[in-house]
Amino acid sequence: MSVLPSFDFAKRFVEEQVLRQMLGYIDQNPAENFPKVLKVAQKLAKKEHHQQHIVKIARWYDENPAVREYINRLFTRTHPNVKRRLLYNWFVNAMLLGIPRQQELSERLGVHIPNFFLIDPTSDCNLRCEGCWAGMYAEHDTLDFETLDRLLTEAKELGIYWVVMSGGEPFKYPDLLRLAAKHPEMAFMLYTNGTLITEKVADAIVEIGNLTPAISLEGWRERTDARRGKGVFDRVMKAMDLLRERGAIFGVSITITKYNVEEVTSDAFIDFLIEKGVTYGWTFHYIPVGRNPNLDLMVTPEQRAYLAERIPYIRTHKPIQIADFWNDGELTHGCIAGGRMYFHIAASGNVEPCAFAHFAVDNIKGKSLLEVLKNPLFAAYQKRQPFHDNFLRPCPIIDVPQALREIVAESGARPTHPGAESILTGTIAAALDRRAEEWGRVADKIWAERHGVKEVAQLR
Repeated sequence: MSVLPSFDFAKRFVEEQVLRQMLGYIDQNPAENFPKVLKVAQKLAKKEHHQQHIVKIARWYDENPAVREYINRLFTRTHPNVKRRLLYNWFVNAMLLGIPRQQELSERLGVHIPNFFLIDPTSDCNLRCEGCWAGMYAEHDTLDFETLDRLLTEAKELGIYWVVMSGGEPFKYPDLLRLAAKHPEMAFMLYTNGTLITEKVADAIVEIGNLTPAISLEGWRERTDARRGKGVFDRVMKAMDLLRERGAIFGVSITITKYNVEEVTSDAFIDFLIEKGVTYGWTFHYIPVGRNPNLDLMVTPEQRAYLAERIPYIRTHKPIQIADFWNDGELTHGCIAGGRMYFHIAASGNVEPCAFAHFAVDNIKGKSLLEVLKNPLFAAYQKRQPFHDNFLRPCPIIDVPQALREIVAESGARPTHPGAESILTGTIAAALDRRAEEWGRVADKIWAERHGVKEVAQLR
């Protein structure tokens, strides 16, 4: 891998120093100085769409009280270590400087460089949650420290400074904190059940400064404990208290089902999360993969339509940012998987297009990150993306299931655990076809109303 030319390296160094000083400048008075810093960031942004995005943030901050409260809280309640490392790494290294680097290398190397990737350091977990998407992987797969260290080093060379970790339970991986400390330029987000976040762990998260846990919840105590085990909700609340008291940035990860959709999006629950110190949330509509797939848990088309309105409302009316998989396809211009914006490496080393599409043609062991990005499974994904002109129908599993069948057949991908193929053939696959058709009718109506068109183009 060739390094940056000396002039570009020097220019980036100057930019980084300016932006790091600006971040400290915000601390003195966020309400007054944040807009000024955005103007500097806009001038340093290399891509026009980044400049436009910064302009939008400035407008939201100026015009929307909830957004203004959110950003001010972020800077006034966060520990200095976390601001210097996590916030800087994510906003500057991963986004402002990293994405242009990825695009430059994509053109030069002839392979698409994603913005981030999801990796499971271990498949080991201290809980056994019903319906876990990762529940059918081998239980004790683990990636060694040297492999993970190599992957992160290679990622930075490609301009990737954001890595997401799951499992299993990432805090079961004994070298997790050492790995994050060895790569201080990167931002780490960890999908975790939260039960292993002790005082010692919370102290380390703040001391290292570049980690943010996204803690799983299903709703209030009764619903969380029903899926995750008795007492889990209270242990999660304790973990949140420890993190909030220390000034860590943390979020939630919520699997939305037919039975909790109104509970987890209610004003009462969202306000409770904000009070506990939650900064962000990832919501995932239940997908029937993994342990004991259950079609009955999938949200209905009517509920998904509700979420398409409710989640954006929360983002603009509450001081918290929540993402909606898969309704946020309009923001991402369709599916982000298959190496387009992200991909998944299981604890076995198998390289999958998505956390929910458990198929692979390659393994990271003994291969470089760049080599596995060139695999035929990703190529088959990317040549079909977006899978539909209606970005409310982005997913090749639940929205355009025929696309995934074609991708797997064309690439020769193999299932990475027993039962993974059930989304391609059989009872579950047939149900996904029906649900995709039902949602398609609802989604096309929403899309037409939003964009003032009479009809939506057909499948690609």
